[in-house]
Amino acid sequence: MLVSGSGTNLQALIDQAGDAAGYEIAVVISDRSGVRALTRAQAADIPISVVEWNADRRSFTHAVCESAADARAEALVLAGFMRILGPEALLRFPHRILNIHPSLLPAFPGNTPVADTLDHGVRVTGVTVHFIDERVDHGPIVSQEAVTVAHDDTEFTLHQRLHEVEHRLYPEAVSALAQGRLTVVGRRVVWS
Repeated sequence: MLVSGSGTNLQALIDQAGDAAGYEIAVVISDRSGVRALTRAQAADIPISVVEWNADRRSFTHAVCESAADARAEALVLAGFMRILGPEALLRFPHRILNIHPSLLPAFPGNTPVADTLDHGVRVTGVTVHFIDERVDHGPIVSQEAVTVAHDDTEFTLHQRLHEVEHRLYPEAVSALAQGRLTVVGRRVVWS
């Protein structure tokens, strides 16, 4: 698991992990120390690793991949991870890097999707789980679910409803990946 912040999606994944889900969390890797996600991992007896951002994407990516490999991780799952990984990650974990995004991609990619949703006055947004590729918030879509935008929503209230969907959708997708039930065909992901 790759994290940068509070770790609510990490907690949802911790809560679902085990034999029935078909996955375990080998390590939680953060790009900075002192974040709540690391405390959540420690409380669940999951090893942690901090790979500080060093402004060099290539060496940072290598260090993240090495940390994951040292823990024998078979996939990378990004949960609020606010760094862009370099090509080495795609080579070492082909179609095994998942991300979750609070919009219905390809709409509103980037790091301010909820604010962008409200600024544009859209009536429906949602959550997207997708594979990582060489572009930001662009890879093949694993799953999506729509969320209605209320006329009086704020970033906080909309985030809260999006989190409810994320906390259900992400464990389902991670479980499917771990069980070998996701196949990428071009830009499509086929579930089996």
